[in-house]
Amino acid sequence: MRSYRGMSPLTTATVALIDRMRVPVEEMTEEQRHEARGTTYRSTPPHSWVTGVADPAVGITFGTAPARDGYEIPLRIYRPRAIRDAQDDVPVVVWFHGGGWVLGNVVNYDPICTHLATEVGAVVVSVDYRLAPEHPAPTAVHDAVDATTWVAAQSDVLRADAHRLAVAGDSAGGNLAAVVAQVVASTGADWIRHQALLYPATDLTMASPSIDEHANAPILTRESILAFRDHYCPDRDYENPLVSPLFGTLEGLPPTLIQTADLDPIRDDGTRYAVALRDAGVDVRLTNYLRVPHGFASYPGASAAGAQHRWELVSELRRHLT
Repeated sequence: MRSYRGMSPLTTATVALIDRMRVPVEEMTEEQRHEARGTTYRSTPPHSWVTGVADPAVGITFGTAPARDGYEIPLRIYRPRAIRDAQDDVPVVVWFHGGGWVLGNVVNYDPICTHLATEVGAVVVSVDYRLAPEHPAPTAVHDAVDATTWVAAQSDVLRADAHRLAVAGDSAGGNLAAVVAQVVASTGADWIRHQALLYPATDLTMASPSIDEHANAPILTRESILAFRDHYCPDRDYENPLVSPLFGTLEGLPPTLIQTADLDPIRDDGTRYAVALRDAGVDVRLTNYLRVPHGFASYPGASAAGAQHRWELVSELRRHLT
């Protein structure tokens, strides 16, 4: 078992268990990738003590958004049951899941999406964008932009104020949220009021010092980052702002929350993006959570940081959407 210096005993045990159960992406066959994408967390103890469960006070429905190539992008839509059907002034949060643009699914994000729906008092729309290597960049970006733009025009359908909208996501999802915010801002639209980026990947050139510092970290290693990147961006156009938002136009972007994990190899992607945003005049809140690895938001029961990060995330979304 690897030793993860500075982590709490509960986090260490949880991470060790997760590491033993998973196959690193760089070792996965095509069949294993497809199997991993369809794997969902158990909603019963002891698993749910770590991953959390969906809030039963939130209704979950489904929809689709049209992509520019004719594909119908699946959407998972969360609406708190306490919000009356006639109430149409609630904000919208568009969520993008993590998984290195290769893995992940929307169902495993039910716990955090239902939590946001309840605590923010918002309709949350989780975007089931297409994954690499079957669909390399910029397909995921196009799906993310097309879905968000469609959602913004659907106030009547969603029974919400879709022009009071935030984009959010973790890891690869944080990357997509950042790119969507840039693309929308470039059109002159101002309906994205906030972006919440959880340990986002912002620079695919691998220039962040933390990548070498935590090359053999739990959950995400340098080798896995390289494998995800090869699947997602085979043309190696790493400085394209559509895959590396650090190189995009940052002026005029909405207020931003960036949460990083101190033991994460891409920790400095988030830190460097925060600095670049501030230099561009953007209001930024950056919080680095100590003693936790990449992906900690998916395991809120594994450490005290789970509750704290959720409180901060909800507070920032409320502040900018209400």
